[in-house]
Amino acid sequence: MSSPYEGRANKDASIVKQGTRSTLTPGTATGERTHTADAFLIGDSMTGGYGSGADILHDCTIAVEKGEIAVIVGPNGAGKSTGMKAVFGMLNLRKGAVRLDGEDITALTPQDRVAKGMAFVPQTSNIFTSMTVEENLEMGAFLRRDDISGTMAQVYDLFPILKDKRRQPAGELSGGQRQQVAVGRALMTQPTVLMLDEPTAGVSPIVMDELFDRIIEVARTGISILMVEQNARQALAIADKGYVLVQGRNAHTGTGKELLADPEVRRSFLGG
Repeated sequence: MSSPYEGRANKDASIVKQGTRSTLTPGTATGERTHTADAFLIGDSMTGGYGSGADILHDCTIAVEKGEIAVIVGPNGAGKSTGMKAVFGMLNLRKGAVRLDGEDITALTPQDRVAKGMAFVPQTSNIFTSMTVEENLEMGAFLRRDDISGTMAQVYDLFPILKDKRRQPAGELSGGQRQQVAVGRALMTQPTVLMLDEPTAGVSPIVMDELFDRIIEVARTGISILMVEQNARQALAIADKGYVLVQGRNAHTGTGKELLADPEVRRSFLGG
């Protein structure tokens, strides 16, 4: 069955750093297999947990190519968000490595990874509620020393409602609008990788549909999207690659279309 999102996003490539623009990589989108070990971003064979606690991830591999959407799904407690945080450097790996564009960044702090082009949007506490929408976006550009007005205009083009509410405190916005602020602020860093932890949590189906449309648009600019989602069926419908985690391990990996068609995945994780 064709994706309900197919062909719905534009192909503008403006919200990227100079020199990082790329077209969608053949591979998962065409049914060919990508070489995961050489992916643009990869958390390779990751084993680890929080502090001195037990391991949550067990030889887990997550990767995404330039301009693609990779989605991590699975049951509650499967280690989905932990895998995302491991890739962003928020917990120490006991085994494995994280590489970005061929560079080993395993030892880098999250702040250093932001400087390398990674942006992370957590599920909660992801905006400054007392600041206006525009102030939130300006905070996203804190590392930049160039003119940010062009990027802000691009964010407003992507999320027109934010321009209308740019003088309004972000805490007064709806849940879906807050998520747009959070994503917009991340885009102000001009990332090459955008990481989203449950971006549609708590929003209505209509808002979820709109957010997924915008995520497709961002990916088509050449930015890599790595996303954790509870709405597995809808997320896999827009995914170039999907990872199903169970107890911190890779249970199933494939294109979004392959996983949606897999009888075991459908029966165990998608409600039949």
